Amino acid sequence: MSIIYNFNPGPAILPQSVLLKVKKNLLNWNNSNFSILEVSHRSKIFIEKTMQIEKTFRNILNIPENYNILFCHGGARGQFSAIPLNFIKKFIKPDYINSGYWSLSAAEEAKKYCRPNIINVRKLTKNKKICIQSTKYWKISSKNTYLHYCPNETIEGIEIFEEPEFYNKIVVGDFSSTILSRKIDIKKYGIIYACAQKNIGPAGITVVIIRNNLLFNLNNKIPSILNYNLLMQSKSMLNTPSIFSWYVSGLVFKWIKNLGGLNIIEKINKKKAKILYKYLDSTDFYNNYISSPNQSRMNVTFHLQEKNLTNMFLEQSEKYGLFGLKGHSILGGIRASIYNAMPIQGVKSLIKFMKFFEKKFG
Repeated sequence: MSIIYNFNPGPAILPQSVLLKVKKNLLNWNNSNFSILEVSHRSKIFIEKTMQIEKTFRNILNIPENYNILFCHGGARGQFSAIPLNFIKKFIKPDYINSGYWSLSAAEEAKKYCRPNIINVRKLTKNKKICIQSTKYWKISSKNTYLHYCPNETIEGIEIFEEPEFYNKIVVGDFSSTILSRKIDIKKYGIIYACAQKNIGPAGITVVIIRNNLLFNLNNKIPSILNYNLLMQSKSMLNTPSIFSWYVSGLVFKWIKNLGGLNIIEKINKKKAKILYKYLDSTDFYNNYISSPNQSRMNVTFHLQEKNLTNMFLEQSEKYGLFGLKGHSILGGIRASIYNAMPIQGVKSLIKFMKFFEKKFG
């Protein structure tokens, strides 16, 4: 079988070595005579495994001891509701940064429970490229409340690399497509949450990193499955968790650690993004509409100058072994998601095909 590369935005590509290990252990995990799909979440062997997984994850991200790590259900959308529900009695009018589709979606969901102050931070440069205002120009409220933002917008291909420093705010970050792709300073955040299906593992589990002093019970009407305090007390097992997703996520954490941690991961991700954007800048046949300082390392979006060629590009790219390049239905065009597990050779193969396609139809 010829080599194929998976550019899907999520569920996304997983490391080949992780997939091989899953295959090897699927029918008999840890010599238990059980498949990992059958192991009880209450069993001693799995509870010990979750403790090891949390320890590795904490080590990779350098998470301080005064933060709890929760493994939750419901994806990032579940957290869109969980955050305002947990804090509604204390923070009635939180700040929500609007940098794209997902950050605005979080704000719209929050409207069901509170009165979010939506702050638009996108603007156009002189050459009509989208950029994000520096955090020092964000018109946040002066009151002590929480601020929600999304550092990487997967649909538009926008990334915010500047970490916010608002000392009178509880900063909440939707890191679904950012976490584990680069170093972050956990201490600057009150809550970080991330769905799994980008750089963590298979869909079905969501990681929440929360500072201990935010684990208070202010809303006794919140659904139990969204209650951070109850999730902490039950060690993320208030009900049956997604065993398989949790297990595979642990294998991915080990893969990152063995690779050299986030220092190495970040260098590789910078290199992959650099060579792809360099090619895009060299041609008028393909157009990226994001200003250089905010070009996402994880999701590279572009359009063909001749938009009627888009479907043909997608059809022929699959014959070339390149899958999942279709842009989101909202924007159309092309989107290459180059998460941690995408090898540099995959990006080079994409560029090679793009050059071939341009030569043929340009």
